[in-house]
Amino acid sequence: MAAETRPGLLLRLAGPLQSWGEKSHFTDRDTARFPTRSGLVGMLAAALGRERGEPLDDLTALSLTVRVDRPGILLTDLHTVGGGLPNRDTVTTAEGKKRSGTTATLLSRRAYLADAVFTVALVSTDGGPDADAMTRYAEALCEPRWPFYLGRRSCPPEGPVLLAQSDRPLRDLVELPVAAERAKGAGPLDVAFLSDAPLDELPVPDGWHSSPAAEAARPTSTINDDPRSFHPKRRTYLARPLYRRVVSLPEDRCAGLGTTYLTRLRRHLAASPAHPEEGNA
Repeated sequence: MAAETRPGLLLRLAGPLQSWGEKSHFTDRDTARFPTRSGLVGMLAAALGRERGEPLDDLTALSLTVRVDRPGILLTDLHTVGGGLPNRDTVTTAEGKKRSGTTATLLSRRAYLADAVFTVALVSTDGGPDADAMTRYAEALCEPRWPFYLGRRSCPPEGPVLLAQSDRPLRDLVELPVAAERAKGAGPLDVAFLSDAPLDELPVPDGWHSSPAAEAARPTSTINDDPRSFHPKRRTYLARPLYRRVVSLPEDRCAGLGTTYLTRLRRHLAASPAHPEEGNA
């Protein structure tokens, strides 16, 4: 994860609600507290117009690192289906029958992250997509073949997700301004970085504080979110390690909210020589 030149994309994932399913089954639909590999690969696949059964090899060769700009608030929504309807209109059972009486109403719980913001670096690995392929991905994110979402269809992004292409995406991920207000004199802002690769060589600038590099070289846990196929009849996911590192961003990296933040972000991107193509932030 050193700061050598590699083709990559920088994304900003923000919206009223996000939901990145991790262990969802049947009536309980959870969310991870950060964007998952399966969610990001699915986003790119939708933007490119790929069918669910098409290969994902080029997309799964991308490494994912997430900066948690704002973790959001965990919400749980209770859904009801079928209550108060005539028997003929209720949900059909596995036996092909209709529910009746007290069994007519189905309950489910769905978890969301409210008001969360994440900045993401997608970086090509050895033998992975080249710069031309990354350009195609960037173009697809700007003009998607199919709509994409922040995990679930009920969670559209608040605006364009592509910030820029970059040939030093990890360095940019560390140094990009954060959408946060910070009182003058409040000091650095601790921000978590999460990745599928060791973070001991995350390019933290000299003078910035962070959690020990040795700790960031070891996974903190595993997560079952590395997709091999999205085919409806044989969806397959592998477990992968999760690495974490906390970096104390200087106070001047807090760029405020709303248009103040977006203006500062655009100026930063325009001033950086590492962006062969700028997005539509």
